[in-house]
Amino acid sequence: MSHHYSGVDFGFPLGDARLDFCDLYAFPKPEDTNKSILIMDVHPSKALPEGATTAEPFAPEARYELRIDTDGDLVADITYRFQFSRSENGAQSATVHRLEGANGAGGEAIIEGASVSKGLNAPVSQAGEYRFFAGWRSDPFFYDAAGALNDFQFTGDDFFADADVCSMVLELPNAELGNGEVALWHRTLVTADDANWTQVERGARTQLVPFLVPNEEKDAYVGSEPEDDARFVDVLAHSLDHIGGYSPEEARRVAGTFLPDIIRYDPKRPVAYPDNGRLLTDDVGDFNVAIFTNGKVTEDGVGAHNDFLSEFPYLGPPHANRTDA
Repeated sequence: MSHHYSGVDFGFPLGDARLDFCDLYAFPKPEDTNKSILIMDVHPSKALPEGATTAEPFAPEARYELRIDTDGDLVADITYRFQFSRSENGAQSATVHRLEGANGAGGEAIIEGASVSKGLNAPVSQAGEYRFFAGWRSDPFFYDAAGALNDFQFTGDDFFADADVCSMVLELPNAELGNGEVALWHRTLVTADDANWTQVERGARTQLVPFLVPNEEKDAYVGSEPEDDARFVDVLAHSLDHIGGYSPEEARRVAGTFLPDIIRYDPKRPVAYPDNGRLLTDDVGDFNVAIFTNGKVTEDGVGAHNDFLSEFPYLGPPHANRTDA
């Protein structure tokens, strides 16, 4: 199969920013390492090329899912499903289900009617040992995106310094994840009739899709599952060859390190991206650029943000108050 490298593309699934996967984080709760914090960020407030996105945080016609493989076969054994009501007087609410099995049928509602934040405060819902937050927060990702688009000629200008993102933050006991290492990934599904759902977005490794998956392969990639990711090694290898000048053999080897598109996480081990989980301060941009450019560029000159909270939901308040939007 031949592949045409189409360049970096930050387009949104179905053109809808609310469906767009941004980042996935997993780390032990700082105050209690018997619990974990899982964060899924979607819907960036800024688009590339630059522009604003919609004020409504989450798509009510979508299912946002955190998939968890507990036995190493790259098939989900546990799913946390997040669904959101239609906006009424500008307000949304969230329901969280915990489902078991690859198909995730039925399941138990562990959080219902949780307020979705559009303002500066962070309302937290709690049920048993679960805690949950959903809404606009300061985007924790840091990166010189303009420099990346300019052939990786960085100036240290953080595109995300004043950006916000819509976060789903779940605190849960480690026991809910099983007894060892798990694999985590996010997916978004949409439907027109509440019966037949189509997967339109998925991922775990930040920047993989916009930088390495060409447009002609994007629908197939985001619509598939990690267990099938081996078929995309050649796709990523072609992009790495084009961007970083890798030899074909080395490009395939490096592409294989990005797949399957999951984050491995064991709460009993130290967090260190990409080997185990991901902290809010992990410099994923520098990690990726060194690989994308085959070591020609090793950093973008941007450091972690300093607006994090010391308590749940840990993400800083948004830069814009959208309560009246």
